[in-house]
Parts: sequence; C-alpha cells; structure tokens
Amino acid sequence: MINACALSHPTRLIRRLSLAAVFVAAAGGAMADSAAESSGKSTQISASTPEPKRFVVRGTSVVDQSSGTKVFFRGVGYSPYVPGETPLNGASPGDDDRYSEHFAHIAELGVNYLHVFPLLMPAGFFAALDKTDLAYGQDIWVKGNAEDFLDQGFQASTLAQIKAVIDHTYAVGRPDRLVLFSVGDELSAQSVTATNARHSDVHDYLGKHVQVKGRTPTEVALARLIDAAMDYELTRYGQRHLYCHTSWTHIGPVADRPDLEVAADDVLLPDMGDLFCLNIYTYARGVVTSPPGSVTGTTYQGYLDELLARATKPVLITQVGLSTSPITPKPWVPGWGGHGVSGVPAVFRSVWRDVRTAKDKEKIAGLVFFELHDEWWKSGETPDDSTRHEENDPEEWFGLYEIGTDKRLTPKGRIPAAVRGLFTQP
Repeated sequence: MINACALSHPTRLIRRLSLAAVFVAAAGGAMADSAAESSGKSTQISASTPEPKRFVVRGTSVVDQSSGTKVFFRGVGYSPYVPGETPLNGASPGDDDRYSEHFAHIAELGVNYLHVFPLLMPAGFFAALDKTDLAYGQDIWVKGNAEDFLDQGFQASTLAQIKAVIDHTYAVGRPDRLVLFSVGDELSAQSVTATNARHSDVHDYLGKHVQVKGRTPTEVALARLIDAAMDYELTRYGQRHLYCHTSWTHIGPVADRPDLEVAADDVLLPDMGDLFCLNIYTYARGVVTSPPGSVTGTTYQGYLDELLARATKPVLITQVGLSTSPITPKPWVPGWGGHGVSGVPAVFRSVWRDVRTAKDKEKIAGLVFFELHDEWWKSGETPDDSTRHEENDPEEWFGLYEIGTDKRLTPKGRIPAAVRGLFTQP
C-alpha cells in the first residue's frame, strides 16, 4: 500500500523507488561517508567532543574500555510496574522486594544488558543492580505523537525531561554501568510527516557536538535534542555516555518497501547519535516485505542484510518480541497479538539465527527481547486500566513472564528457557 501523502507528491513517489537516494548512513568522526555526501545527507559528532569513559564506539562496534573487548548485548527490556501501577501520570515503579525476585530471573536468562524504560528508577533497583555484572541503557520517552517536533515549547519541555533523567542517573543511578541514553522511541508517522511539512526549509543543524546537513526537519529536531542533552551532561557532570534515538521499521531507515507509513522524503534515518538503535519486529512494516535473507531465507534476515550493508555505526536491536494476548484485536495487523505461548520459542530461535548469520553481522551490537514481564498498565484507556490484564490489548502481553496473583513472575511456558538457551551460546 502506497502512502496517500506520496500520491499527492509525484516526486516523492518517484524517489521512493530509489533506496540509495533515501537510506544513506553517515560515518562518525569528522567526515560523512561518500554515499551520504553524494545525496547531501550527513551527520557527525564533533571531533572535539569527549567520548564516554567506559562504553565507546570503535567503527561499527561497541567496546567496553574497562576490559578492552567488543561487546554484544544480550538484553531484555525492563519496565518493572506491577498490577495497580502505571507510569502514565509520571509515577515510578514501587521500591520494594520485587527487584531481588526480578534479578533472580534475569540472571537465569543469561542477560548482560537491561534496556530500562521508566525514567526515574528507584534506589532499590540500583541496589539490586550492584549485586550483578549487568550494564543498562536508559530509554527517555519523548511524546511521539506531538504535533510538531521542532516547536519551541516541545523542544523546551522535552529537554527539561531529558535533563531530569540525566540528573537522576548521577544522583541515584549508576553512571559507571550505563551504556546509553536513548532520546525518544518510535515517533508516529503522522507526526513525522506533519513536522516535515511544517518546516520544509529546515535541513541543517550545526550544534556544539552534533552536526547534521541535508536532513529532514524531524531528524534536525532529534539532532537538536541529542546535542543539547550531550552538552548538558558534559557541562554539569564532566563526562557523557553514548546517545541514540530509537526508531522503528515503519518509518525507515530501509526505504524501498511498499508498506512504509511515510513517503520517501520523510523516511527517518536514526543516525544522529553514536549508534543505530532500532526496534525490529518479525511482523513489522518494512520487515515482512523484505526479500529473503542471505543465509536463513527469512524476511527478518533480509531486512537485516540491507540495513547492515549501509550502516556505518553499530546497530543495536532494541526490541524484538511477540505478544501472547488471547485475542488478536486487529486482523488487518497480522502478528500484533494472538501468539500461542508454545510457538514463541521457535520464533525467538529463528530471530537469533537471523542475527548471528546475517551479512555484516559484526555490526550488530546486541539484541534485546521485549520484555521481561507483561505490562498491565498499557494502553491506559481507562483510569483503572492497570488493574486488569485485558485480553484484547496486545501491548499488555509481550512479557517472557506473566504476573501472578501475588505479583510474582511466572514463566510463560518454555519462553524463558528458550532465551536462556540462546543467550548462553557464543
């Protein structure tokens, strides 16, 4: 299906047919690569910007300088809200004995990385983290359906939230364990298109640390936020961590797909930080329409092959998973919900094979399964949504574990065992 916006702009429709004109990754350091230069799109982090103390980017790899080794993150998404709790009004998860239980399960999974979603994790979480060797990444939620990502009010309020998360990291968190800050996660296609249309003359941003040229207005908006966040951390705390924006395949960056939700001119390339962070689901737009992979023949690997061929920074797969909701509420969105628990392990094993055998697989910095346990609070349709596990809301059923009546975690069949089997492999 071709986006209606593309039909109203013939030049956009023509450009959609050319992948090279749209998906061009920029090299880190002082100069963009030749592909980016030829299309007029570039990004760079200033050579004078200090690099992080521990986890750094070397070419297309992430290296832990404490050991001098290249890392591959075997991760799980972590949002430790239990029934009756919700972050929708800004609340953090409770600070109690749940973390000792959760970390026991995490240890069994063979995880070495947690991708953390709550903005202000409580002290008890970090105390439990101290008893492990785990690293973590901090997702910073940005209003993905905002009317205008370049609006001054949006930029100011979002930056204030980012600063609060950075401050919390240094006051309560563990900066020595932190890998990255992700500024924003899955911007809506409608908001991307609206922002780009409203600021059609904005294509460049020359920040103190991040510079982009020939980009979409939405990409400029993200570059501005990442630049300001990086500068705030360096100025106030004298160091920085890795930065990224987490995107999803529905809006790019692999662009020659008939099912994208944006026109070619609006495809988002999330390369304005240190690394690519991308949620890649097996049933997602852009993935299901990919050609067969080079080794396994799956469309998931086919997507990875094309993504990695053009990536000039490390790629972290920040989310992949399946919802086991009893009901599939939207038959026209196949794959979103309704997966039998018994069938999930085979899909996870397939994804692992795809990742570990893809062309240019050495560019993949890690794989994060979404997520440790089900989230009852989604999608917040009613004030008491967090008290019910709704059968027709797939967003509530992505966990490797379900939550029992005593709020303790129970394995969903063989799913945790499957993850453990994968994460204990080389």
